[in-house]
Amino acid sequence: MSISQRNDLTLSGHAGQHALAVAEAHGVGTMWTLSGAHVFPLYDAVVKAESPTRIVDVRHEQTAVFGAEATAKLTREPGLVVLTAGPGVTNGVSGIAQACFSGVPLLAVGGRAPAWRWGTGALQELDHPPLLAPVTKLSTTAHKAADVGPVVDRALSVARSAHRGPVFVDVPMDELYSFADVTLELTPPAPRPEPDPDSLTAVATLIGEARHPVVVLGSDVWMDGAEEAALRFADETGIPVVANGMGRGVLPKGHRLLVNRARSAAFKNADLVVVVGTPLDFRLGFGTFGGSDGAPPAKVVHVADSPDGLATHVELAASAAGDLTLVLDGILTAMRATRRWDDWANELRDQAAAAVERDAPLLASEGEPIHPARVYGELNRVLEDDAVVIGDGGDFVSWAGKLIEPGRPGCWLDPGPYGCLGAGAGAAAAARLARPGSQVVLLYGDGAAGMSLMDVDTLVRHDLPVVMVVGNNGAWGLEKHPMRFLYGYDVAADLRPETGYDAVVEALGGAGETVTEPGDIGPALRRAFDAGVPYLVNVQCDPKVAYPRSTTGI
Repeated sequence: MSISQRNDLTLSGHAGQHALAVAEAHGVGTMWTLSGAHVFPLYDAVVKAESPTRIVDVRHEQTAVFGAEATAKLTREPGLVVLTAGPGVTNGVSGIAQACFSGVPLLAVGGRAPAWRWGTGALQELDHPPLLAPVTKLSTTAHKAADVGPVVDRALSVARSAHRGPVFVDVPMDELYSFADVTLELTPPAPRPEPDPDSLTAVATLIGEARHPVVVLGSDVWMDGAEEAALRFADETGIPVVANGMGRGVLPKGHRLLVNRARSAAFKNADLVVVVGTPLDFRLGFGTFGGSDGAPPAKVVHVADSPDGLATHVELAASAAGDLTLVLDGILTAMRATRRWDDWANELRDQAAAAVERDAPLLASEGEPIHPARVYGELNRVLEDDAVVIGDGGDFVSWAGKLIEPGRPGCWLDPGPYGCLGAGAGAAAAARLARPGSQVVLLYGDGAAGMSLMDVDTLVRHDLPVVMVVGNNGAWGLEKHPMRFLYGYDVAADLRPETGYDAVVEALGGAGETVTEPGDIGPALRRAFDAGVPYLVNVQCDPKVAYPRSTTGI
């Protein structure tokens, strides 16, 4: 039962039951975990209550966290991961950090050594909250059984409030097993901030004065439920749009104003860039745009879902913060003139079309070893509009970011600004659960595959068929090519060439095949989608091909 339907709970039984009841009231529907005795009461709560919550047990805690994070991204409800004490918690830190950088509402519940044994060297005794504090909105211990429900309630309220993010609560083992009776009034998330009308007018004025405006749509547009307002804003203003992260798909592929393929020209020639729902980080040149041919730098407007998300490292011409639907609709209302930028939009659209035409030979390349772009040329032929595409890799996935456009919002998952590899298997499992009727495609670099491929076992055990495509070039390509550029050699950048990752999947109960010829990619993908089991297409790619990137992120 969601928190919007009831605002009070009478909690009885052991503390694990309290935690589950509160989590379900806040919209949690899946518990991601790897078994540990410190947290058994949480499993018992699901089983004894015949709860609708599904337990997904995995082979590594990082997969559990990434699964919970992807669940939150796809459903826009809080993700829940349960981690046993000590190494269970520390194994999950990278995934929690990714959720922090991506603004994802995630509750991590950790086991903890018994309170009555604390300080004596009990198994896996570690004070976790200080470790998690830098990458969470709240990191605390519920010290007594009666505290568990109220602390979990507070944590989930914090996680769901703007700006969203992960929270951590651990519970001493003896208290988690203990019984208590508690009546709790649930805490909803803080109301979404309402934007200042004067700030909306200021942004509207700047847009009205611009000759070459560009709008950037980021992940928070999706997470804030503002995708319809963003599409409306684009359609009614006619301003060209660049999308990143989960902002991709808000303007579906083929939309006349989507100019991702002319991104460089758009940013170079813009005189105003309005960035909505994403930080001004390395992915956006740290907020520096324009300045081509001696022109002054572009003015920058930053729009965030909360005031603390606004950039402070760059001079802003204006800013607005609050519920992103209210912000976008408010700016639109404040604008007096619309559709003044047809020539500019047409110019960028022509450049985007030219970029597509330039890449056509790569998408159809007959080269052997296979050019990675050919993989995406074939994948584009079979992807449906509602397919969920997951990127977990460096160079190989960078090609996907360039050549794949989602057909709908909420259908693109990548590591976000934290850039953490190893998220793929958990994200794929989450996508199959969240979107049972959609294609789910996990794009693996062969380096990233090594970080989570064992969790194909999880996909098999839980009957979660997904398609995995490995761009197998036998290298950490994202490091190998820059190192050779800098030093003339590379070291610690090679993997075993032509490794049979498909054989690993077969050994774990799935299926797959190796592809060495370009013409075999398409048929292999069709077999993968028809298989009904986790299926890996292991594509032997040319190790000499480097993605032509323009930034290192530094």
